[in-house]
Amino acid sequence: MPDTSIFTPHGKHLIAGKWVSHSATFSSDPAHGAAHAFSVGTPDLVDQACKAAEEAFWSFGYSSREDRAAFLEAIGDELEARGDHITEIGTQETGLPEARLQGERGRTVGQLRLFADHIRAGEYLDRRHDPAMPDRQPLPRPDLKVVQRPIGPVAVFGASNFPLAFSTLGGDTASALAAGCPVVVKGHSAHPGVAEINAEAIHAAIQSTGMNPGVFSLIQGGKRDVGTALVEHPLIKAVGFTGSLGGGRALFDLCAARPEPIPFFGELGSVNPMFLLPDAVANRGAEIAKGWAGSLTMGAGQFCTNPGISVVIASPEADAFVEAARAALAEVNAQTMLTDGIASAYREGRDRVAGTAGVQEVLTTTCDMRNATPYLFATTGKDWLANEELGEEVFGPLGLIVRVEDMDEMLAVARSMQGQLTAALHMDDSDTDAARLLMPILERKAGRLLANGFATGVEVCDAMVHGGPYPASTNFGATSVGTLAIRRFLRPVCYQNLPDALLPGDLA
Repeated sequence: MPDTSIFTPHGKHLIAGKWVSHSATFSSDPAHGAAHAFSVGTPDLVDQACKAAEEAFWSFGYSSREDRAAFLEAIGDELEARGDHITEIGTQETGLPEARLQGERGRTVGQLRLFADHIRAGEYLDRRHDPAMPDRQPLPRPDLKVVQRPIGPVAVFGASNFPLAFSTLGGDTASALAAGCPVVVKGHSAHPGVAEINAEAIHAAIQSTGMNPGVFSLIQGGKRDVGTALVEHPLIKAVGFTGSLGGGRALFDLCAARPEPIPFFGELGSVNPMFLLPDAVANRGAEIAKGWAGSLTMGAGQFCTNPGISVVIASPEADAFVEAARAALAEVNAQTMLTDGIASAYREGRDRVAGTAGVQEVLTTTCDMRNATPYLFATTGKDWLANEELGEEVFGPLGLIVRVEDMDEMLAVARSMQGQLTAALHMDDSDTDAARLLMPILERKAGRLLANGFATGVEVCDAMVHGGPYPASTNFGATSVGTLAIRRFLRPVCYQNLPDALLPGDLA
């Protein structure tokens, strides 16, 4: 009998409840283990999926919160039931360790259950009611009620660095489904096997809860024309994306150029600066350096919240911080990156930083193939301000220390920063006055501000903001993590003098 404990992908697309394929295939490129063949997506499949999603919206978009909550919970249960297979093929495709994938699966399931509880409570609907005032002078006021309503089918592009939490069944998909919006996913070619298992979990939940099968479709592979067809399809009403600045900006421009422009919720890039204040550096610089090294190299530096920049005022204590960071990073071994392309881009970013005027090498290593080793560079505040490219993200375990002359130059460096997902202050109580000077600047630059911590690790909860001014994201008023993410796929509708029999159930 065959060993059923080993997962072998069938390589098909899921389109409105049916597994379909074409003769053209592409091969996965695993870090280890066997490669597998997957059917190549086409614009025709996109059209089928989008039409099925629109048809499903007429029931799913008007379903009860309880039914959608039960659907989300069923997906979580199905995902947990496939945990061993996800870990097995996920480690092969991405090179990520088992513990990381198991933790990410737990986060993904927890997110689905959190969203289920959140929509049951109904607070996200922001319901408001202004009762009629027929006797008001000089004019009467009508009865007015408002509630958030789902916008329609949503396109989601899977991310390379989180095969679960930001991909097929990640935050974009989960929040769109919670809102009542069907989803069409363009799977990422870095982990098509994991995407297939995720789709199987959703498919099983659709069947067990009686949802319209068009509520979810997965299209694997395909050239640029597949992504373009998905974004430009007239039935798609919003796009969720996590990825590179170049790729995200191209899709953003497509959304804006449509006959009917639609919102593009893209997370594109961030260097997540840390500002180290003098007394904190003097009192515990070595501790901060060690923590920074751990955060910088976590997951081979392939986190969107990777803290790539440390800004510190020049002093002997700052020199000791630099040396402590160098020593901590020197102990980190090579790690496997998610894809050959990401590894190549990391080396290109390293060379770009190393070749910039005014940059000194603090720690150099050797990495090749799909491996990544840490690098550490340093520059002055003056050279940072003169070289705008130093503020561009390098996706991987590369750190840059910016030594500024004084607090005024630290403020100037902060003002020069582009939009960020996060910004961190390392401070002692005696640094409060200096921190207070930075706060108005950092609030304008980042979606999440931290004190005495490291940004890697994004809690899935009500208060989380994972977004920020461009280029961290394309919509500074939104978040892709936490329950507030659901609001991206809703719009307010006002009902004037409508009888209760015609109002949505959420207003009853």
